[in-house]
Amino acid sequence: MPKTHDREYAVRETFLRVGRRAPALMYEPEGRDGERLTTVLVMHSDEDYLTCPTGPELARRGYRVMCANVPVKEGLFFSQNDKYAAVRGAIENLRARENVGAIVLMGHSGGATLMTAYQAIAENGPQVFQGEEMIYPYPYDEPLPPADGIMLLDANWGNAAMQLFSLDPAVADEASGMRLNADLDLFNPANGFNPEGSTFPEEFILRFQQEQGRRNNEILRYAQARLKAIRDGAGDYSDDEPLTIPGANQVFFNNKLFAQDIRLMSHTKRPHTLLHGDGTRTEEVVRSVRRPVNPTSLTHSMVDGARIMTVRNYLSSYAVRTLDNYGFDDCAAFGIEWDTTYACPPGNVKHVRCPLLAMGMTAGWEFLAAETIYDKAASRDKTIAFVEGADHKFNPARDCESVPGQFGDTMKTLHDYVAEWLSQPGRFE
Repeated sequence: MPKTHDREYAVRETFLRVGRRAPALMYEPEGRDGERLTTVLVMHSDEDYLTCPTGPELARRGYRVMCANVPVKEGLFFSQNDKYAAVRGAIENLRARENVGAIVLMGHSGGATLMTAYQAIAENGPQVFQGEEMIYPYPYDEPLPPADGIMLLDANWGNAAMQLFSLDPAVADEASGMRLNADLDLFNPANGFNPEGSTFPEEFILRFQQEQGRRNNEILRYAQARLKAIRDGAGDYSDDEPLTIPGANQVFFNNKLFAQDIRLMSHTKRPHTLLHGDGTRTEEVVRSVRRPVNPTSLTHSMVDGARIMTVRNYLSSYAVRTLDNYGFDDCAAFGIEWDTTYACPPGNVKHVRCPLLAMGMTAGWEFLAAETIYDKAASRDKTIAFVEGADHKFNPARDCESVPGQFGDTMKTLHDYVAEWLSQPGRFE
């Protein structure tokens, strides 16, 4: 790919609103006001992303970047469906500007769920997620304006899949976080837990994952039954109901088997481009450099361990169905019915045909999702690459280095490559 910029631009920041309760920060390169620029739209499904580093990093390289927020962080009464209006408002705001060229969506982490679902609906119409196979068919019929490309920088497997991976299978009573099955407790030394780094027996891994999948489907069936009762007028309320799931909070490392035993989800299946801190690039099977993270269980806590939401919010934004062979090993997750939800990028990108860039950070815990997304993407123009030693927030993971400074400036490495990809001639024509 060609070099994208021969200078570093000063960056101008402008605050604006792109919809009801949807603030945004525009990052623009000084001195390019009259030029038609490729523009990147950065949004996350839940978090405040106005100061996402991609904004100033790409603006310094000559691109315009809008970092915008959805109207509300995840909450009891707001599903993913209520957040597409914010993406639409941002795109319409950009389209109305004379000097905006191609518009490229950027989804980081859980932002990939929002952006891939939006683009799939925008390219194919609302009916793409309204089939009988959907756990919660997309409820709206209005068309959405599409973007011209999409970038997924250290995306995870999706809000629903991360909910699945966070589910504690040791919970023995869905009404309590205090009753646990010791044989399934991730933090029980008798099962192989070691605070210095765990190597669990294969038998425990299999049992843990089988029970995690079983519990996931039981919760799904319960939520679907409650939704039917609500619709039939037999619910506890006329519109929705509270849903509390003990041992399911996505406090990141809690209950995640692959955060304790780092053999799991540790390398790609095939060789891909790996960007090194010294500026070189190699083609190789990409391996994680992360270290074990071993907290204590939080399942006993309502505030930190339970997931508190509503039936509709869960079904539309955090539910996915698993098969009997559900699990994950050193290089893949399997037995997940990605096509039953629009809350997982691997299913969404099957319907996305615009140019797509998937990148993983090898010191992050979600880097392997990039390969899954890339493999399932329908785009003819799709690219995958990994940044050696970058953590989930794109910074060098110094605690993972064997030699001080070996990963270099990962923020620069990442955004130099992104800028190259954006500047490829004819990519968005």
